[in-house]
Amino acid sequence: MASANVVDLNESNFETGISNGLTLVDFWAEWCAPCKALAPAMDQLADEFNGRIKVAKVDIDSNPQIPTRFGIRGIPTVILFKDGQQLEMFVGNNPQKVREMVERAL
Repeated sequence: MASANVVDLNESNFETGISNGLTLVDFWAEWCAPCKALAPAMDQLADEFNGRIKVAKVDIDSNPQIPTRFGIRGIPTVILFKDGQQLEMFVGNNPQKVREMVERAL
């Protein structure tokens, strides 16, 4: 079950969604099995770090301009932003690497 602490971002709210504080964005697609496998870890991070970091998802099929802007060529791709600026990026299904990325930023 998806966490209530995970925000859906799209082309109309992406800029405001990443503009304040730390935001971890998961770029995914419905047909992507590794993306579905990563989802529970993203939910856990959203719950565990609620109030310290925002966790968001972007469906690349519904919002193709956003992944193009960041040069995303494979999914899942997770990007950590701070006040709208990209800090780190990770491609693949590795919950531990994503957690380490978050912990380094906090």
